[in-house]
Amino acid sequence: MRILITGAAGMIGRKLTERLVSDRALAGQPIASLHLQDVVAFDPPAAEFTVTTETSDVADPGVADALGAREADVIFHLAGVVSGEAEADFAKGYRANLDGTRALFDAIRRHEATKPRLVYASSIAVYGAPFPTVIDDDFQPVPLTSYGSQKLIGELLLTDYTRRGFFDGVGLRLPTICVRPGKPNRAASGFFSSIIREPLAGKEAVLPVSRDVVHTHASPRSAVGFLLHAAALPSDAIGARRNLTLPGVAVSVDEQIEALRRAAGNAAVALIREEPDPAVAAIVDFWPQRFEAKRARALGFVAETSFDDIIRAHVEDELDG
Repeated sequence: MRILITGAAGMIGRKLTERLVSDRALAGQPIASLHLQDVVAFDPPAAEFTVTTETSDVADPGVADALGAREADVIFHLAGVVSGEAEADFAKGYRANLDGTRALFDAIRRHEATKPRLVYASSIAVYGAPFPTVIDDDFQPVPLTSYGSQKLIGELLLTDYTRRGFFDGVGLRLPTICVRPGKPNRAASGFFSSIIREPLAGKEAVLPVSRDVVHTHASPRSAVGFLLHAAALPSDAIGARRNLTLPGVAVSVDEQIEALRRAAGNAAVALIREEPDPAVAAIVDFWPQRFEAKRARALGFVAETSFDDIIRAHVEDELDG
């Protein structure tokens, strides 16, 4: 089993790499090699199989073609810029999230020796308002942000390239991944993590939206599980509709804060400072809230069932329990 991960230095990419190194197998097959790509330099992990890294931009001429020539059996395409950055820098967003994606897809198409399983990290940002109370699998994606538009175009390309037999793709509409470890990034959704992560570390956090904002979350642990499960799914089980909305925990910001209170007490909650940011609120207003995710659940995708479980996963995985 030869595996390629683009965007491997990102949080999910690093955790996925750690899991693959630990498991030493994917979809029941031993891993022979793992190639890690990202725009930032990073050190390869120690593993019982070959691990190589490269620092490159998939959208640069020749980079995607070289990646396609590696003829990986499974490709996790995680590379891209986050929602807030894509909205703030229109050209950068389309270059990273669309141009790079199409370059990679076309490179795989040109190297026909293998038909890899390609797992594409999409987003619930493909959906746009007005929303029903709960979004089912038949709700039409009409994004109202540049990031969502870029991800939806990627989904359409994935479906068509799969139909044409260039690769065997599956797109995952990830819920917001929370609690993200490390430093805040430029994702508009970053505050969902910071209002938990920072207080647990004894630091102040800023809440830029109303406490009644409702959103769907899954932990980084679940995100890695989604990716691994997608890599192993039989193609026939997925069917012609190659993009799946994944399960998660739908809670209000206020419910997040109450879960934090149960986990760490009033002192932690007191570290949250409410400071409205109209720019962030405007983006969040165009995001969906709740999902049925029936197709994904039927295919075996699982996530936490409460926000308390999401905090517990963060404490166990990032704070040594």
